[in-house]
Order: sequence, then structure tokens, then C-alpha cells
Amino acid sequence: MRHLMNPLDFTVEELEGLFDLANDIENHPEKYAHACAGKKLATCFYEPSTRTRLSFEAAMLNLGGSVLGFSDANSSSASKGESVADTIRVVSCYADICAMRHPKEGAPMVAASKSRIPVINAGDGGHQHPTQTLTDLLTIRSLKHRLNNLTIGLCGDLKFGRTVHSLINALSRYEGIRFIFISPDELRIPDYVTEMLNEKGIPYEEVMSLEDVLPRLDILYMTRVQKERFFNEEDYIRLKDFYILDRKKMKLASPDMLILHPLPRVNEISVEVDDDPRAVYFKQAQYGVYVRMALILTLLGIHVD
Repeated sequence: MRHLMNPLDFTVEELEGLFDLANDIENHPEKYAHACAGKKLATCFYEPSTRTRLSFEAAMLNLGGSVLGFSDANSSSASKGESVADTIRVVSCYADICAMRHPKEGAPMVAASKSRIPVINAGDGGHQHPTQTLTDLLTIRSLKHRLNNLTIGLCGDLKFGRTVHSLINALSRYEGIRFIFISPDELRIPDYVTEMLNEKGIPYEEVMSLEDVLPRLDILYMTRVQKERFFNEEDYIRLKDFYILDRKKMKLASPDMLILHPLPRVNEISVEVDDDPRAVYFKQAQYGVYVRMALILTLLGIHVD
């Protein structure tokens, strides 16, 4: 039995196979419409989520399976003090696979250690968000036709952004990758990330100006400043509008640069950018369903000819 806790749980070769499967699902959805008939996915979400939870549920329903679970810790026995370990032991009696989101780092790992079914980490605090990373990689590979030789700008909340940390880790395994980190000092990338890049000899820059680096980027990965990660509301208010990508700034970017965003968007990307063909964040959400379908099939060991 296999779990997904971290994007690095899959080798680069395994990821290629997963993405090939996701692209086949995209092109031939009817082939997979009954692949998970009789199977059940449990979505155990201790923290609010729209896209991740619904995309997991859509993925399982698209595969002909069914879904059960909870979308809030208050509607689960966690509100009565039940541990994650006990919850997953019970869920293992009801479902074939589980997607878990939790505000505490490491909680899905605890669940996986006690589970009798595959567990997918659907986000744990500011730590990891592996299925978002798989979504990001699939989006880039499908639209750029490669995952190497890219200059990637990551902009906004690089301190608390678990999607950013996961993506950097995953892309650091590919050749010819260069990172440009764009943030105010208060939200700069954590030291453990830059130490890892230094150890691997992967080039990166830390800058504050988005405009200065836009012409050099193949990918711009925008993130929101996350109010829920701040202890001080004054800091949040001061930083939330630090970067706003608008049509004027887009004139500085190359014609084939892609804009990704894990969503939800607040106001860091102006709605006037949505019609720009380089804005692919809603396509990215669609790729999230395909890659989660591929992941469910892979972890359940289901092969479709």
C-alpha cells in the first residue's frame, strides 16, 4: 500500500507516468468513466477548502466511484476530541482511499501510519500540498511541453505558501531550472529552502520588484497573501496589496510566459488579466481534476486498458 505525503514520494520517472495517465484521461474521459465503480473516497478536511476538496470529489465521481467525508473539523468527531489516528482507523472501515487536509503539519503522516487504506495529503498547515504541486507540474508540462530549462518567478507570500515550498522542491529535480523569488522582506522564502537550493547548486535570486524580472520569466507563479497565516492583522493589511499583476505589467512579460496561481485569488491578479491567453490559472484548476484522477487510480492499483 502506498500513500502520497510529499511530491518527492514519486520519482521523476513515476511522475512522467502519472502525467501521461492524466493526459490520457483528459483526452479520453469516457475510457475511465467506470474505473472506480464500487470504490469510495473519504475526504477528511479539518480546514476550509473549495478547490482541493471539490476537485478530489469530482475526480472520484468522474471515475465512477463515490464520496463520503466532512468539510470542517467542527462537523467531525475531532470537535469531541477524537485523534487523527483514531479517525483514520474508523475511516479505513468505510472507504478505499482518503484525502486529508489538516492545519497541523504532519497530521496526514500520522494518519498514514495508522491507516489500512491509501492516504493522500491534501495540505498540512504551511508545510506541504503535494496534489497542488502535481497539478502545477502537469499544467506546466502540458502547456510548455517540458519541465526542464525554465526560469520560474514565484511572487507574493513565499514564507507561508505551502504550494510554493512544494513546487520548489519538486522542480529542483529537473535540469536547467532557475528560480526568481519575488517578495517583500517580511514574506521572503524560508532559509531551509534556499539552503537546499545552495546544496544542489540550483541558481536563484531574491528580489522585491516584479516589473524588473517579468521579461525574463517562462512561468510566473502568483500567490495570495494568506490572512489565515498571520498573527497580526496590521501586518496582513500592510502586505496584502504589495503585488498586483495588471494589464500594464503584463506588457513587460514575454508573449509565451504562463501565469499560474493555486487559487483562491483575492486581488493579486487583476480580473483584466483573465482574458490574456497567458493566464492559465483556471486551466490549472481543470488539470487538478485530471491529475487527482490519475493519482487515485495509481494508489488504488487500478489499470485501464
